[in-house]
Amino acid sequence: MSLLRRIGESTAAIAVTLMVLALLGGAMVALEPRTTAASSPSDSTYTPPAKGPGKYGSGALGPWEHLVRRISTEDEIRDVLAFDGIFMFGDSISVQNSAGLERLLTNRTGEPIAMHDWSGQPTSAAVDALEEWSRRYGLPQRIVMAVGTNDIFDPPVFAEQVERALRIAGPKRTVYWVNVYASRTKQPPTVRDADLANSAWINQLLQDAAFRHPNLRIIDWYGFLTSQPDRPAKYLRDGVHTTQPDGGDARNELIADAIQRW
Repeated sequence: MSLLRRIGESTAAIAVTLMVLALLGGAMVALEPRTTAASSPSDSTYTPPAKGPGKYGSGALGPWEHLVRRISTEDEIRDVLAFDGIFMFGDSISVQNSAGLERLLTNRTGEPIAMHDWSGQPTSAAVDALEEWSRRYGLPQRIVMAVGTNDIFDPPVFAEQVERALRIAGPKRTVYWVNVYASRTKQPPTVRDADLANSAWINQLLQDAAFRHPNLRIIDWYGFLTSQPDRPAKYLRDGVHTTQPDGGDARNELIADAIQRW
């Protein structure tokens, strides 16, 4: 065999090997799961984008399924049920604040709490999670729903999700629902005004549900913020998410007080 022929065959073999490695590498990248993890409070927050005026002036909810979340393990969930603790379902505000709420409840009453907090999720997704936990584990006597802010883009859908959550919980469990306040400071004035109007709409739908369901307790986050002398500026850093520590502590205190009071 000539030297040129041997060189040609070696070159071809190398080319084939490189091609195979490239294909394998591409397959490994495609199969690698996407993960999200909060390394700091700023990573765990999410301000829903405004994509045009939308039907109700606040824009449209952007993709949220791959955003940061904080979800208790199965062992933690079962511990909560064993001691009749609390389930909580929240959005990005809760992702940021729920660790502090857990500490507060532990220090006050020693009661355990299991979280399903997911940045950007609308109420429908939180109620889906409630339904899944109910089917898979059962439910404790107290459930906190801290969702609704991401429904400002389509307020009418909120009412049915509240009814759905209450059907899942049943009349003998207490459902605490944190009402909403949104007025995103990075958006134009017309969008901020729409955010506030849609927040009030959602809160009215929640109040209407409370008249029909005596086991629904409203935690008035909106009322707290609007009653402050300096309005929400001290407690919200972007018109939605809480400042730290003032806003986060205030919201957690409201939730803990409601749980102890009712």
